Amino acid sequence: MYEGPIQDLIDALGRLPGIGPKSAQRIAFHLLDAPAEDVEQLAAALLEMKSKAKFCDVCFNVSEDERCRICRDPRRDQSSICVVEESKDVMAVERTREFRGLYHVLGGSISPIDGRGPADLHIRELCMRLGDGTVEEVILATDPNVEGEATAAYLSRLLLPMGVKVSRLASGLPVGGDLEYADEVTLGRALDGRRFLTV
Repeated sequence: MYEGPIQDLIDALGRLPGIGPKSAQRIAFHLLDAPAEDVEQLAAALLEMKSKAKFCDVCFNVSEDERCRICRDPRRDQSSICVVEESKDVMAVERTREFRGLYHVLGGSISPIDGRGPADLHIRELCMRLGDGTVEEVILATDPNVEGEATAAYLSRLLLPMGVKVSRLASGLPVGGDLEYADEVTLGRALDGRRFLTV
C-alpha cells in the first residue's frame, strides 16, 4: 500500500469497471508523472461530463439535450425501434450504417443474481412508445449471454400481444472464423439462423 493521495487514487480507479489493481496502479503512476495541464484537462473533462451529460427523455441514450440527436433526426425511420441494453450498444449498431430507425436503451438486462428485474429497466417506457401504433417492428439487440437472452425472451412475451413484429438479432459464426474452433452453442445458433440463398 502507498501513502496518502496516491493510494486514494489507486483505490478510486480500482472501483471502475474493467480496471484491476495493477491497471489502477499503472494509471495512477502515469497521472503522477504526467504534466499538470494533462491531469487538469482530464479532471475538467470528468467534471464537465458529470454536469452536462444526461439521458434522452425518449430513448434513454446518452445526450447533452432533452432529446438525443437520433430522436431529433426527422430522417430516421419512425416505424422501427432497436432495443439495446446500454448506450454503448447504440454506437455499435450505428457504426454498421445498416439501421436507420430509432433506439430504446433499457439501462441493463434482467439479472436476478445482480438483483435487477424488469421493473429496474426502461421497459414500461418502451411499451408507452408503442402505444400510438407508429412502430411496426421492435428489434431485440440484447447481448447474446444468459441475461440478454432472458431479457429478450421477457420482452418478446410482453410485446408480441401488442401487435408489433418482434425480431431478434441473428447470432452465430464470426466472419473469418473457423468451424472447428466454434463452440456448440455458437454453431447451433448459426444453424438455426441460416438463410436460404437465391439466384
